[in-house]
Amino acid sequence: MGGRREYQGKTVVITGAAGGLGRAFARRFGCAGAKLSLLDLDAKSVYALAEELESDGRDCLGMAVDVTDPTACQKAVNLIDDRFGGVDVLINNAGISHRSLFAQTSLATIRQVMEVNFFGAVNCTRAALDSLIRRKGQIIVISTVAGFAPLIGRTGYSASKHALHGFFDTLRAELTRAGVTVTIACPGFTRTGLAHSALGGDGQPVRQTKVTVGRESTPEEAAEGIFRAVEREKRLVVLTSVGKLSRVVSKFWPSLYERLMTRSIGAEFER
Repeated sequence: MGGRREYQGKTVVITGAAGGLGRAFARRFGCAGAKLSLLDLDAKSVYALAEELESDGRDCLGMAVDVTDPTACQKAVNLIDDRFGGVDVLINNAGISHRSLFAQTSLATIRQVMEVNFFGAVNCTRAALDSLIRRKGQIIVISTVAGFAPLIGRTGYSASKHALHGFFDTLRAELTRAGVTVTIACPGFTRTGLAHSALGGDGQPVRQTKVTVGRESTPEEAAEGIFRAVEREKRLVVLTSVGKLSRVVSKFWPSLYERLMTRSIGAEFER
C-alpha cells in the first residue's frame, strides 16, 4: 500500500454517474479537485448532472454510454483522452439488480444483469487500461455483500458481484508491478435508485417491496467511506457493521449465515 492519493487535477471516470451513488462520487471527487468524466445510459440525466457540476466550477464531461458495448466504451475513453489527456481513476459503478427466485427468473434476465454488472466493468476497464497503466492510476469496483456471501432472490446479481471479485482480485495481481491499484468496495444497503429499477424474474420492473437489514446509508455516506478507502489505496472496503458481520459469519459459519439471511430477506418472496 502506498501513500495517500491526491486528486487535484486528476481525471476521474465514473460509470452509472447519473444514479444516486454515481452522483455522490462525482460531487466528492469534484470537491477534491478532480476533472470528471461522467458516463451513463441515461443521456438526459447525465448531461444535466454535468451541467450542474460545471455551474459549480467543476471541469466536467458528460457522455451517454452503454457499458455493455465495448466499442462505445472505447470511444468514450478516446474522447476522455482527447479532453483530459488520460484516465487516472476509473470507478466501475454502473449496475442493475434483480429480485426474484431463480425458479421464477428467465435466463435472459440473468444474462442482462451479468452484461451490465460484470461485462460492463470489464469493458470499461479494458478500454481505459493503457491509460491507467501509463498514469499509474486506480480502479474502483462497486460490489456489495453479495460479492462474498449468498443473497436469496438475487442469484444473477450475486453471480455478477462474485465474478467482479474474482476478476479484479486477479487483475490487481497482474497490475501491481505497473503501479495500478484496485479497490473493491462493498457498501451496505444504500438509498439509491437501484432498488426501484431492479428487475423481476421476467425482466420487467420488480413488484415486491425490498427488505433491508440494518440502517440504509445515504449515497453521500457511502461515497465518503469509499473515497477515504480509495485515497489510502485499500484493497477491499466493507462499509457497514452488517456487512462486516456478514463477511465473517458467511466465511466461518456459512450454514448459520444462510439461515439468518434467509429468515430476514426470504420474507420478501413469501408475500
